[in-house]
Amino acid sequence: MDRHFHCTACGKCCVGLLPLTLADAVRHAGRFPLAMIWTTVRPGAKSFALSRRLGTTMRLPRKQEVAVLVMPTAYIPPSFACPALAPDGLCGIHADKPSRCRTMPFYPYREEEDQADLLIPRKDWACDTSDAAPVVYRDKAIVDRTDFDRERADLEGQAPALRAYADLMLKAVPGVADTMAKLAAKPMGGKMVLGFSSFLRLHKQVDAAQIAGQQLPVLTEFAARTAGASDLAEFHRQYLSFAKEMERFVRR
Repeated sequence: MDRHFHCTACGKCCVGLLPLTLADAVRHAGRFPLAMIWTTVRPGAKSFALSRRLGTTMRLPRKQEVAVLVMPTAYIPPSFACPALAPDGLCGIHADKPSRCRTMPFYPYREEEDQADLLIPRKDWACDTSDAAPVVYRDKAIVDRTDFDRERADLEGQAPALRAYADLMLKAVPGVADTMAKLAAKPMGGKMVLGFSSFLRLHKQVDAAQIAGQQLPVLTEFAARTAGASDLAEFHRQYLSFAKEMERFVRR
């Protein structure tokens, strides 16, 4: 079956959380408020095998193994537009936008044959899925694979660094393993949000002080933008906490 899709540059998808590759997170540290989002994936899920390959695994108290994905993420409230979205609704960094934006609407954290529903625009999105739009998905295969394959390759390439980080955090920080076990026990799973500084402390191949110096004003700005909004209280609390953690790197 042919599936048609064309981006009309409506900007409606440019809101909220944005998963990033490590390279994109480092490159855009002066633009996006960064976090590390951990997600549990249970056995039986369509993406379980892929999640194991791109992330890590952990054993629950009853010996069940679950996959754990760790995503560097632009930690933006769902009601906030991307900081790079221009007033005219177009991307202000189109030539250097993150891999995730280039690959949309496809998602390399899923297997290729499990992409069809991603081509259904969400409410108020102005994507063109008419017959006049190009065919982008045929017989459960992506027609133009360039961006999808590039992002998937980046995710596979960064997997060893993220796996080492996750495994160390699970072993060395009891609260992390306890929280992930509780989330994995929930019927719908869940997510845990940690500061990007937790990765900087353990990954010696990046300049932590430089990234922290770029992050600090971004986090401070987002803390100010979310102050006093009851529905954004958790984001506000996290921004303040992340900023304090980044200050430690700047002062070293």
